[in-house]
Amino acid sequence: MPTLDFIVAIPARYGATRLPGKPLRLIAGTPMVVHVARRALAAGARQVVVATDDARIAEALAGESLTLCMTREDHASGTDRLAECADQLGWADDQIVVNLQGDEPFAPPEGIRAVAMALASGAAPMATLATPIHDSDTLFDPNAVKIVRDQAGLALYFSRAPIPWQRDRFARDRLGAAGEGALRHIGIYAYRAGFLRQFAALPPGRLEQLEALEQLRVLEAGYRIAVGLTPVDFPPGVDTEADLARAQALAQGHSLT
Repeated sequence: MPTLDFIVAIPARYGATRLPGKPLRLIAGTPMVVHVARRALAAGARQVVVATDDARIAEALAGESLTLCMTREDHASGTDRLAECADQLGWADDQIVVNLQGDEPFAPPEGIRAVAMALASGAAPMATLATPIHDSDTLFDPNAVKIVRDQAGLALYFSRAPIPWQRDRFARDRLGAAGEGALRHIGIYAYRAGFLRQFAALPPGRLEQLEALEQLRVLEAGYRIAVGLTPVDFPPGVDTEADLARAQALAQGHSLT
């Protein structure tokens, strides 16, 4: 396995609207954010940082093998929170940073490493992952973000709409298999720390606001995003009480360490 030096940074905000106190909700008796951090460590990260603005989250992480970064309360996004961490912790501009959401307790270590590798192996300042879509329900689900990429594996566009639009096939039938070439975005990112700072300083883009997809800010500003295919499945994250119940059930037969 090639040597890869990367940091995993986990934004963790207590005040989630759909699942209050989400980072501290228990799965198999352990706070969710602790599971996420342990997944990052298992991926081989040199450093795991949890970026939070809440003392309760800091207390729950006491004794874990990670770095705690206390941030301001007024950040609009996890990206902004991590940009503050980059400055607080003095990360070099070329340092690879993986942004792993704090509600991904089953994030596979192989996938975390894969997004860091996708960044390290190319010239784009940012990278993410995707997986093939096999069914039309997912293709037409606005909560499943779709990607199209070019022949070099760079993102052309992200959308909540079904892209690429399969004109002839959809004219006949929108049911059944999704067809070839459809990709679902997996919401994990890697950047060089210098670009993380640039990204957070960019004004929100028009396309970003229309689609409610922050990564479109990068494309609209003229930067490239490398898109790797995940080597393993990413189980769904936890956003609601129903998601938490599913995570609890999955934890019964799934190792979280």
